[in-house]
Amino acid sequence: MSAWYRLAGVMLIGVAPLLVAASVYSAKERSKRHAMAMAMTGGDPALAPPIFRQYGCSGCHTIPGIPEADGKVGGPLQGLSQRVYIGGVANNSADNLVAWIVSPQRFSPNSAMPATGVSAAEARHLAAYLYAH
Repeated sequence: MSAWYRLAGVMLIGVAPLLVAASVYSAKERSKRHAMAMAMTGGDPALAPPIFRQYGCSGCHTIPGIPEADGKVGGPLQGLSQRVYIGGVANNSADNLVAWIVSPQRFSPNSAMPATGVSAAEARHLAAYLYAH
């Protein structure tokens, strides 16, 4: 075995625990974000993906973690938990996000986002997902 292969093996052995630790940390952070989002909204982020697809959200928005959600009509929905406003008009709170999803014209009569028929319960799941991601 050449010195190069031995060095590569030693490096891999040294890096592997770091990769495992990073993966565990990432999973714990994701779990913490999901729990916090659930507490804030009363929704379950795990239930959101089919709701996004059912109501066509992905046709207008880019949504992290949702396959083919690459719409360019509405704003991208990643990092929503870090924004100050929802739709540029409502303070970012769980209740406002749920209300915005159900009836955006309540906040902004000229909003391009339509009332889609999403129920308040479904909107809580969508809000939980958006805050968790």
